[in-house]
Amino acid sequence: MTPTSQPRVSAKAAQALREAMERLFSGKPERTDGKLTKNNLWREAGISRATMNRATDVLSEWDARIGTSPASLRDQKQGEEITLLRRQLKQSRQERQQLQDQVDAAATVITVLLAENAALREQAAKRSAVVVPLARSMAVFE
Repeated sequence: MTPTSQPRVSAKAAQALREAMERLFSGKPERTDGKLTKNNLWREAGISRATMNRATDVLSEWDARIGTSPASLRDQKQGEEITLLRRQLKQSRQERQQLQDQVDAAATVITVLLAENAALREQAAKRSAVVVPLARSMAVFE
């Protein structure tokens, strides 16, 4: 093979690749999960990877269309949404941890207050119930 000659694939293989490309770009795969990868391209076409690699003109079309296809734009949008959801999940976890810390602190304060309350009740119960009159000052009544 001379340096200027290109490896060729059969017209049938090239057609299978183009049909597979259309199915992947339209979001209607038959044999794969639908992700826009070259692995899925050759699998969707039902040919070998080596055959796909020799179809340079089809691969050039793939590379030219990959960024602007509806499926690619959908994948990009999903990726952005996943990033946003991960950020929100991280923030929610941090907020939950802060709230849990506040609950733990409140439980500690409540426990201390209950102990103080019990001690005060016990102290009040031990006092006698006898009323002790206060001494009257004579100066007040004179």
